[in-house]
Amino acid sequence: MSGAPRILSLPEALARLTPADAPEAFGPQGEAPLLAVEVESGPSLPGAVDALRTRLWRLPAPTVAVARDVERRPPAKRWAAAFDLVVEDEAGLAAVNEAVRRAPLAAAVLVQILRLGPWRDPEAGLVVESLAYATLQAGPEFAAWLAARRAASAQRPMPIEEPGPPVRLAREDGRLRITLDRPARRNAWSTAMRDGVVEALAVAAADPSLREIVLAGAGPAFCAGGDLDEFGTFPDPATAHAVRTTRSAPRLLAACAPRVRAEVHGACIGAGIELAAFAARIHATEDARFALPELAMGLVPGSGGTVSLPRRIGRQRTAWLALTGASIDAARALAWGLVDEIQPPPAGSPP
Repeated sequence: MSGAPRILSLPEALARLTPADAPEAFGPQGEAPLLAVEVESGPSLPGAVDALRTRLWRLPAPTVAVARDVERRPPAKRWAAAFDLVVEDEAGLAAVNEAVRRAPLAAAVLVQILRLGPWRDPEAGLVVESLAYATLQAGPEFAAWLAARRAASAQRPMPIEEPGPPVRLAREDGRLRITLDRPARRNAWSTAMRDGVVEALAVAAADPSLREIVLAGAGPAFCAGGDLDEFGTFPDPATAHAVRTTRSAPRLLAACAPRVRAEVHGACIGAGIELAAFAARIHATEDARFALPELAMGLVPGSGGTVSLPRRIGRQRTAWLALTGASIDAARALAWGLVDEIQPPPAGSPP
């Protein structure tokens, strides 16, 4: 599964995907980790796009449409909509292919989850995401990442421990402000932080007098993602799934979403954007940046990102972020609809 993928034409793809055993050719156990198709032009046959979509969704592998400027070209856009993501050229395809080759199992699981959405019932989507996450936690790609992480950690100094609780609460009239408060760790999402946020949101969910819930972060970053020092400390994947779906900050954020405003800045990585994306409004500072890095760990987003992000930016852009691990800035996030407003950094913040 090495080298640049071959880009098929639409007629070639339709023919290649017709046999019943086509799914065996693509994916972690097939001859190619993904399917790439040039969609600049295609046959104008009734039902052809739907037929292609049905065949693509059978594949246990990312499907990539290659086309420039599809938004301005309706025929190409119709074809491209059937794929998991869209890239403009071979350079964009190469970036996706390289990431997928490193973690083909996680890549396949990711697109299979995203194809099931968008979820009318967020809780159903969160259960599916957690089951997928638990499956990958028991897989070889996560095991390899974890072993490398532990080997590298043995050479590092002990992490800084924060002196106080990881979540700070402040209530004023009808507003509850929830502040992630591990600034020295860039508000890495830990078990203790999760528990603090869950407890606060449980109170908010039961108290309609709280008209606004503000989610913010102290220090230089809103949230730099999961606390990597806790990765791999779960007793077993099944128990981890049970905990994730019981003490679930994403579920409570979805339930309270119309009242939630997220104020994000700096690094909004992994959980840092997955959780915030449930909010009805996201206000970002100019220095905010966003990324989904989980695939490189052999995982998929596990803090609700496969539910929250597609509802804001669509399945294809979510897939692109998750498959490439690429970072986007606040301006692109605003253009995509990932955030709703860009504000200057607070007075006195470092340049």
